[in-house]
Amino acid sequence: MSSSHIPASTESLFQAAEAKTPAEAISILYGVLENPSSSQEAMRIKEQAITNLSDLLRQQGRAQDLQNLLVKLRPFFSVITKAKTAKIVRSIIDAVAKIPGTSDLQISLCREIVQWTRAEKRTFLRQRIEARLAALLMENKEYQEALNLLSSLIKEVRRLDDKLLLVEIDLLESKLHFSLRNLPKAKAALTAARTAANAIYVPPAQQGTIDMQSGILHAEEKDYKTAYSYFFEAFEAFNSLEDPQAIYSLKYMLLCKIMVSQADDVAGIISSPKVGLQYQGPELDAMIAVADAHSKRSLKLFEISLQKFKIQLDEDPIVHRHLTSLYDTLLEQNLCRLIEPFSRVEITHIAELIELPEQHVEKKLSQMILDKKFAGTLDQGAGCLIIFDDAKTDAIYEATLETISNMEKVVDSLYSRSAKIMA
Repeated sequence: MSSSHIPASTESLFQAAEAKTPAEAISILYGVLENPSSSQEAMRIKEQAITNLSDLLRQQGRAQDLQNLLVKLRPFFSVITKAKTAKIVRSIIDAVAKIPGTSDLQISLCREIVQWTRAEKRTFLRQRIEARLAALLMENKEYQEALNLLSSLIKEVRRLDDKLLLVEIDLLESKLHFSLRNLPKAKAALTAARTAANAIYVPPAQQGTIDMQSGILHAEEKDYKTAYSYFFEAFEAFNSLEDPQAIYSLKYMLLCKIMVSQADDVAGIISSPKVGLQYQGPELDAMIAVADAHSKRSLKLFEISLQKFKIQLDEDPIVHRHLTSLYDTLLEQNLCRLIEPFSRVEITHIAELIELPEQHVEKKLSQMILDKKFAGTLDQGAGCLIIFDDAKTDAIYEATLETISNMEKVVDSLYSRSAKIMA
């Protein structure tokens, strides 16, 4: 970092842009920021220098230097407007966020800024940084702390009636409750976000996020058709903005098709002009593999897909949850089909037919017996499954009950008539 002052002029910015090495450019830009001039032109040049410097530090992966830059800029923030300060602070935080593996640093940076904004009484900026901090804590699985932070923030923002920030916070609260598996509160928070969004103009990206969360909650309730329509709306919004979230909304659209046993539609959606080649990759390949396994009713292909696309399927909590349910359903259907011709069969034979480990098959069969999916018992000594015939209910019982019911009506009718005659 240079200690000498460099003129805050467009020539200095050009000199930094033409520098032979990033280190030299960074040194020039630091020199521009150290210039004591506070003229209107100098302030404009310094703002541009901050933008260029944060971009260079991000490209170099120097997250710690970006954090130090925010501290260094505090005297500069005291002489520019609060709106410009908020813009610069948020752009530097965004630059840190683009550097991989900096989640802990981002959390500490946000905490530091929150303390500074409290001391400086910059409420507008503090609220937005606290919302960002809550999102980071949620990503870090520190749910309780994130929830405590949001609870106090929501009350404060509702008093100020800042609708746009309220939409963001309610949406974040919905995601947080969903992560904690509290579906009623997640739905309530999403409804609050929609209500606030209806009163103002919401940017397309934010609207897409609302639709995405709506789709996730509907899918959780097994309402896959409605979920598909929300994911489609989210995809339309993100696709028009070329947002990276578009691939995930498309992935969840395909998941909904598979879950409603319309796996054959997956290929048609992927080959449509809107999807084209731009979204081709492992995310869609994973869903194609699952759709193929589902249409062939093959558990072996399903297992291969889960192993081959572990990151795309197992490590995505939304997909993983639904595919686990789908796998269980497929396994039950296949087992019921295989044991149907038998009254007594070895578990090893079933395991060979279904091409799954014997222990896994035995465990699933015992679960199905307990859930009364079929009548039977496991003879673990002999390693056999004994299937009982379905107990047929005798029709005479139902007929007798119906006769007694009809007789009761006749007797009641006769009693009421006799009562009228006697009266």
